[in-house]
Amino acid sequence: MQEKALMSAHQHNHNKCIEDALDLAGEICAARDTRFTPLRRQVLELVWGGHNPVTAYELLDMLSKTGKKRVAPPTVYRALDFLIEEGFVHRLESLNAFVGCPDPESQHQGHFLICRDCRTVNEIGDKKLAGQIAAAAEAQGYTCENSMLEIMGQCADCQSR
Repeated sequence: MQEKALMSAHQHNHNKCIEDALDLAGEICAARDTRFTPLRRQVLELVWGGHNPVTAYELLDMLSKTGKKRVAPPTVYRALDFLIEEGFVHRLESLNAFVGCPDPESQHQGHFLICRDCRTVNEIGDKKLAGQIAAAAEAQGYTCENSMLEIMGQCADCQSR
């Protein structure tokens, strides 16, 4: 996986970021012959709406404000399950929340830096790190099934405040 990271919204054109993520998801779904339904697209757009993690219930609240028909929690969870399965979204276990994946074409485990103050998330796309984690697990007699890594700290912006 190429080194890619989510960036705070003021460091790039965020509308283009969202548009690119949605376009890529549409292309990948077409190539895989999977259904990128309007609801799945809308959920993905809301997840990408900020670089802060969003919970399923926050998504439900945002969806209810769109004025369209009410969406039940299981429907949102099914959309999130699809987006995770296709690699478009990662679930942050420590926060029980979701973030968009900047590299959905690459099969990888997520490694994340999470700011404890502003909740900005940066995904670390480093194959070497993934290899080191797998090697450390193997050295302890483990077979690595999921090497999700979430590091809580303080981002540069919050440190400078």
